[in-house]
Amino acid sequence: MTDTSCTRNDNLAWVAGSDAPEKGRVNLGFMPLSDAASLIVAATQGFAQPYGLTLELKRQTSWAGLRDRLQSGELDAAHALYGQVYGTHLGLGGAPTEMAILMGLCQNGQAINLCEPLRRAGVTNADALVAQVRQRGAKLTFAQTFPTGTHAMWLNYWLAAHGIHPLEEVNTLVLPPAQMVRHLRSGQIDGFCAGGPWGALAVDEKQGFTLATSQMIWPDHPEKVLACTRAFAERYPNTARALTMAVLEASRFIDASDENRRGTARLISGGEYLDAPLSAIEPRFLGLYEDGLGYAWRDAHPLRFFAGGEATMPWLSDGIWFMTQFRRWGLLKEDPDYLEVARQVHQLEGYREAAEALGIEVPARPMRSSRLFDGRVWDGSDPAGYARSFAVHAHPSLTPLAADARS
Repeated sequence: MTDTSCTRNDNLAWVAGSDAPEKGRVNLGFMPLSDAASLIVAATQGFAQPYGLTLELKRQTSWAGLRDRLQSGELDAAHALYGQVYGTHLGLGGAPTEMAILMGLCQNGQAINLCEPLRRAGVTNADALVAQVRQRGAKLTFAQTFPTGTHAMWLNYWLAAHGIHPLEEVNTLVLPPAQMVRHLRSGQIDGFCAGGPWGALAVDEKQGFTLATSQMIWPDHPEKVLACTRAFAERYPNTARALTMAVLEASRFIDASDENRRGTARLISGGEYLDAPLSAIEPRFLGLYEDGLGYAWRDAHPLRFFAGGEATMPWLSDGIWFMTQFRRWGLLKEDPDYLEVARQVHQLEGYREAAEALGIEVPARPMRSSRLFDGRVWDGSDPAGYARSFAVHAHPSLTPLAADARS
């Protein structure tokens, strides 16, 4: 790694008096994914110590296990799927636990990948996939990483936008991301949606190809977050703020240059972190893509850890979007108070304190506007109407009104 000493301002360290962390040693969970990089850098490259913290990295094998250890207190905080945090908070699939999002960890960088037999059969674009799905015979099987997670939502959204009902016309199952390529190779799945480096590894090993990236679906979309329970954030507010500051500095460092990104890619490829070939991590980490079909490009919306604070800002509208998709797909039977739930989960004041202390601009409004690949604009202003505006959905009460049928 490049020396980081010049990137830190130790005068900002809050290690004494009333601002001292209440808990100096933090157990920090992460999954073996490229987008865990800012946590790994913060823990290992000297970004935490100035704030009186020692970060103990705890690699996890599944998102379900990570969730359970956060709920039990075995993990203090963790690299988490945006939608997973909301699902846990709302009690979808288990007992509810009040959760807290301290900051965003990244945007972009996920992918939908199909298997080599489908490539040989000519199923290399959306139209061909639709035709394949509509043929009589066994349904195709797709894997995603967690029922309320980002990958389930990207896969569902992309399939539905092409007229494929994700709950009726294909089979889906949940797999840890590191198991995706193995299942693709063995023929147990026909495709998957997961984060890096696993899509690139499938291409490198000629076991599959990338049909769509998540940033094709939603440029600069929300992805992973730094999460903890609300109880932890309230019991240890100084620790939560110090942790946020350390990870913010690490995020800013990674995005500062391609040299820093290359050094970070080398670091996280190690056996104790991703345990994956550098060749499957570094190119997409730098925004350089090959899809396995002969096409290579520099992505305009690569994996971003900081982006001037845009990627780290815990936008309320980002969290609300996931709840609209839970409603769309029947995970929520009624409309929640979307904005109030988001305000409960997002620790906006703590993020503002941490960011402003580091000279990072914080937007005046915690909502942003985005245009997804199907032309829909999401700005958080009418979540209930947005949830019911899709023609492809899972719940009878969401049949769009004639004026709302826009898909």
